Amino acid sequence: MSKNGIPVDRKSDLKKPAEVFETQVPAPSALVGSRHIVTLMLFFGMANAYVMRTNMSVAIVAMVNHTSITESKEPVLNECEKESAHENAGNDTSTLANHDGEFHWDSTMQGYLLSSFFYGYVITQIPFGILAKRYGSKYFLGIGMLINSMFGLLVPVSARAGYHWLMIVRFIQGLGEGPIVPCTHAMLAKWIPPNERSRMGAFVYAGAQFGTVISMPLSGVLSRHGFDGGWPSIFYVFGAVGTVWCVAFLLMIYEDPESHPRIAEDEKKYILSALWGNAGASSPPVPWFSIVTSLPFWAILIAHMGQNYGYETLMTELPTFMKQILNFDIESNGTVSALPTWPCGYSPC
Repeated sequence: MSKNGIPVDRKSDLKKPAEVFETQVPAPSALVGSRHIVTLMLFFGMANAYVMRTNMSVAIVAMVNHTSITESKEPVLNECEKESAHENAGNDTSTLANHDGEFHWDSTMQGYLLSSFFYGYVITQIPFGILAKRYGSKYFLGIGMLINSMFGLLVPVSARAGYHWLMIVRFIQGLGEGPIVPCTHAMLAKWIPPNERSRMGAFVYAGAQFGTVISMPLSGVLSRHGFDGGWPSIFYVFGAVGTVWCVAFLLMIYEDPESHPRIAEDEKKYILSALWGNAGASSPPVPWFSIVTSLPFWAILIAHMGQNYGYETLMTELPTFMKQILNFDIESNGTVSALPTWPCGYSPC
């Protein structure tokens, strides 16, 4: 049509926002912006997730009557038995170190109970990763963790109601925690520019080690000195803290910069200009064949699976090993069991 006709002008007006995304906008002047608040909340969310995941590992040591299961059918080799017998002779702390819980669960039952969380956790990760890309990640993440935290409050009640009730509660907790990793990825992709993503992402996922380091020692202290018999206070305290985080996350955090009503305009333009591909261009098809035939992909996959298997097994079983084999009391157990996670918080682990 005409060189400068009206339809052409209207078309250019419609494309005007997209041109902003294609232009490199300088970083905002404010030291702390909305994207930093999102990153901090995701850090605490990751910490909360790992608290819920690992607190049972310490709590089960205080919950189980180890004397009854070893005397009945499960002889346990105690490497520190001879030394502890001499050290604890006439020592008041020996009664505390050998204090047993109220549940008669053998090693097999303990194994199924500890793994029930992960059965639920593995089910929801991939589906919610797909759903987060299509429908957004805020509510999947926030409500999922709210379910995890609220069912954490039900652990003491379900344990006293019966072994299988407790397994069901832990399984549901795992279902609720499943969206945390894929939804965190999705939120970082929407909020963090590529040139900041490695730094912000490392900070967020350091929350996993932070949560473990906080959870295990504090669980040991609560098992010894907490209310309602000690170990139930672990789940009441962490469940309440997790619920508060979920409510704060749902109220304070928004799906993306465009939906945030209080974000600074210069920060909004800075983020959207860096993420212009998400604003208008459609995603290219996933190159599945290239992925499955890529040797670096399989190397990363196998290495990551091995690292996760070793880390989760260590964090799940180490407190029981410390109790049954090395004869640590519950308070020291939590502190010592958390030590392997300290280097992971300051290294590529």
